[in-house]
Amino acid sequence: MLVSQILKDKGSGVVTTKPDETVGALTRLFRSKRIGAAVVVDGWGKVFGIISERDIVYGIALHGAGALKMRVDELMTTPVLTCAPGDDIKYLMSVMTHRRVRHLTVMEHGKLCGIVSIGDVVKPVIDETELEVNVLRDYARARID
Repeated sequence: MLVSQILKDKGSGVVTTKPDETVGALTRLFRSKRIGAAVVVDGWGKVFGIISERDIVYGIALHGAGALKMRVDELMTTPVLTCAPGDDIKYLMSVMTHRRVRHLTVMEHGKLCGIVSIGDVVKPVIDETELEVNVLRDYARARID
């Protein structure tokens, strides 16, 4: 399966934030949207970084509650790891595992066109495995009868 298929299934909408947004405001956005990361873009829509729940937790560990008053660009991760619509999910699994990240931005021709999470990547694999198990179970039952 390719990244383009994941985006077709889930949509290509991306929650973005500005570098000067406060981390506290961003956490409220995360809660309301039920997401774990946002892409940080400048005023022209250029990808500037990415900020995730993990970045915020690390910020709180270093700065205490004051981290919530900090700007997003003070805690965000750069450079941003990216993938392309034509990339295979096996490649994404490898990148996410080796780089220890849970979100990759999808870029095409230098433009942001989506974001994929580890859940988005693993779901098709789980679905395929469940299908195979059901087919094998049906086959075994048919052989017994």
